[in-house]
Amino acid sequence: MPEYEFVDVYVPREVPRKEATRLLTDHAEYGNWEIDRLSLHRDGSRRVRLRRRIIRQVRATW
Repeated sequence: MPEYEFVDVYVPREVPRKEATRLLTDHAEYGNWEIDRLSLHRDGSRRVRLRRRIIRQVRATW
């Protein structure tokens, strides 16, 4: 089963949708993050939980 690490990103309501999309796209392209959960609150703010897979290296034995 894959292991993931998570990070929560808070986007305030003053940030336009286009800028929020660009922010999340940058996280996805440069940090290998993907959206796990997105919550849109009544006041217009967004809370986004991003995840990326943890790749463990197996040590080679001689």
